[in-house]
Amino acid sequence: METVTLPFAWEKSSMGDAYTRLRNIYVHWSEGHSLRAAADLADGKSPSTVLNWSQAAVHFQDQKRNHGNHIKEATWNHAYEPVVSMAVSLLNGRKPPGNPADLMDACIRDWAPGSRMRQIRAQSLAQFLSHCVQREKFPEIWLPPADLKRHVGRRDATVTRAQKGDPFASDQQILDLLAQLPTDSAAQRWIDALKLLAELGLRPIELLYLSVRIDDAIGDPYWWCSYQKRSGGGDTAERRVFPLVLDGGEGSPPDWQLLERWQAGDIVLPPLRSGNGAGDSFGTYLNRQQAWIQLRAACEQGGRRIVPYSFRHTYSLRGHRRGIDPGAMAHSMGHSLEVHLRSYPWASASNTAAAFARASEAAVR
Repeated sequence: METVTLPFAWEKSSMGDAYTRLRNIYVHWSEGHSLRAAADLADGKSPSTVLNWSQAAVHFQDQKRNHGNHIKEATWNHAYEPVVSMAVSLLNGRKPPGNPADLMDACIRDWAPGSRMRQIRAQSLAQFLSHCVQREKFPEIWLPPADLKRHVGRRDATVTRAQKGDPFASDQQILDLLAQLPTDSAAQRWIDALKLLAELGLRPIELLYLSVRIDDAIGDPYWWCSYQKRSGGGDTAERRVFPLVLDGGEGSPPDWQLLERWQAGDIVLPPLRSGNGAGDSFGTYLNRQQAWIQLRAACEQGGRRIVPYSFRHTYSLRGHRRGIDPGAMAHSMGHSLEVHLRSYPWASASNTAAAFARASEAAVR
């Protein structure tokens, strides 16, 4: 319990001044300040000495970067810094939000309801507010809302899965696209990067964590991805990645010799930003290419929406068309079987069809 002694004499003539001061203290307290901080504000003292949001943000960054489950600088810059800076700016402004719910809404309203980015900003801001209360001793009124879903919201019912990106209709579309891209040295970096995405089914960010290892037992080289992340769908662990050569249609499958060229140092990746920025880098490059623009328009006419992740989606579809079980595909792609089946409907559909086909054959025999 906090107590504050008011600077008034205990006599009837001071009652009016004391009552006015109490009303002013209550106004500041209802805005989220502690009793002592509210009394200081009512006494005309600077609010910057009461709740120092800027200093709390500096301490929060240090906590996230150097303690506990510490995060990388790129993660801080992408997922935390923008929303924390925006919150501090609002809280230090002329008309600051008076409670965490209003602050939350103000900091995430620029993103569509239910979007992943809106969810990330809400979660990051909630962590910052919890830090302020638990570590900086801010008033408990600034604890984040218990239910972030009410702020994040849901996607519009008209938003379909296709808007997240679909696989290419065939591997030949990928081969045709690569053949139509520029051939200068700078463009060759992007072509090699796209080939790696297509043949290995990688996330764009995982190119920065790709390497080649040697099997100690037989001496053969193989692809290894050291990318790790934590998410609601489970952790992504380091893993071996298995290539799936593209189907050449009527011709022979393309032999890009990616592993051999990687070992020889012949593959140089284009400039990629970490985090979701890697996917954005691919999007920026492709959206400048006429071949991509034409292919995207043709796919949209067929009901498909292609995005940089479509190279990864097509890897999954290619594997299932070749009879690889969903568990093995999920392992190579770096997510759980549950996430794999939820993300790629054809995985569970083909698996179900194959199971019933085997059961029917057994019954006939």
